[in-house]
Amino acid sequence: MLVTMIEVRGLTKHYGSTVAVDDLTFTVKPGIVTGFLGPNGAGKSTTMRMILGLDRPTAGTATVKGVPYGQLSNPLGTVGSLLDAKWVHPNRSARNHLKWMAASNGLPRTRVDEVLGLVGLSDVADKRAGGFSLGMSQRLGIAGALLGDPEVLLFDEPVNGLDPEGIVWIRKFMQHLAAEGRTVLVSSHLLSEMALTAQNLVVIGRGRLISDSSVQEFVDFATDTTVRVRGPRLEEIERCLRDGGLGVRLEPADPIHPPHLVVSGATTDQVGDMLAARSLALHELAGQSGSLEDAFMKLTGDQVEYHGADADAMLGHGPEGGPPPGRPPAAEGGTPPAGRHAAHEQGADKEVR
Repeated sequence: MLVTMIEVRGLTKHYGSTVAVDDLTFTVKPGIVTGFLGPNGAGKSTTMRMILGLDRPTAGTATVKGVPYGQLSNPLGTVGSLLDAKWVHPNRSARNHLKWMAASNGLPRTRVDEVLGLVGLSDVADKRAGGFSLGMSQRLGIAGALLGDPEVLLFDEPVNGLDPEGIVWIRKFMQHLAAEGRTVLVSSHLLSEMALTAQNLVVIGRGRLISDSSVQEFVDFATDTTVRVRGPRLEEIERCLRDGGLGVRLEPADPIHPPHLVVSGATTDQVGDMLAARSLALHELAGQSGSLEDAFMKLTGDQVEYHGADADAMLGHGPEGGPPPGRPPAAEGGTPPAGRHAAHEQGADKEVR
């Protein structure tokens, strides 16, 4: 496995009185896809720009292979990036755009056709890039990132504009790149896709670190794991579980689900054994865990810069005396797993990126 990695230490960026990134520290390791998550304005793009030497930090360091980006002897062969899919001369063809990039970095022209084939643009390689859809522009940007066959890859919202086939393709492609031992850092607001793509997460809010952990650790810390129970003698099942000291909640029937119980404080094995001892038949016994979206909203709810109206409130169903429309409840306190989560504090710092 390659030893390449991205290392951020105490990274801080001020724009006048605005704090965009605030003492941020994390490491991106090779061999896995690392998701870079945060609400709009959290400082993700600013952090990526500092890693790539496009913005100068106010304090702290961001290094690739142990040195700042500007000191790399072969930048395109070390780091490939996609920050803005529309950063391309609109009158150049896709092929000529990549030829220009290859020539500027001493890369062979044969590599151009290779990456065009990899991203599925061979058939439109001679068309003007300015006429490309956002999805096609994303593919061209990915081709540019791959041009130097780099060891480190940074992608900022790479699935924007892609159709479902394209999203699945880029997910598998990123996982393939990581499996080759490369370092892959990708930001995205599509949390369901990140849950399928990434193995590790770096989550920030208002420029500060909230979490640096595996996807499963992040979800387990921020959400509850419960057991869904259904059977023909539901009242007896409920009494049995309560007698065993478990938390039990009755969920009434809805248009999709029949009545069932939601049990906390036990595993499916424990619940099943407890009910078997009382000869209580079951029709359903299933573990339920929270989603990445649930965990993200819980831990970053108080870090969101701008809030829209809540859907229920818009429809006139908002509860009286509840939180302001659109504002999720503040995250509960606690010490996150493995000591790799930072306390997410409310602050007045305004993000610019």
